[in-house]
Amino acid sequence: MGVDLVAQSMRDALWVCLQVGVPLLVALLVVGLVISVLQALTQIQEALLAFLPKLAVAGGMMLMLGPFMVDVMQGWTVTLFERMVTVGGLP
Repeated sequence: MGVDLVAQSMRDALWVCLQVGVPLLVALLVVGLVISVLQALTQIQEALLAFLPKLAVAGGMMLMLGPFMVDVMQGWTVTLFERMVTVGGLP
């Protein structure tokens, strides 16, 4: 019984990582692609032009998705502690 709960917890951990990380990474990927195309078209090879928009989008996405990320991680943490009690039993 304990092995099944541990395996389920590992799957849940990977799912939480995907839920929390993928939206931010996709937004940064899109911004990076747009900036790269813009730099290729204009032949402006400035490093700050690639870095600052990504930084601004990352900050904005963290502000917008912060409550969702906290809810997902909090729910997973509560479930994880409940499973720990189930596997180990009460003291």
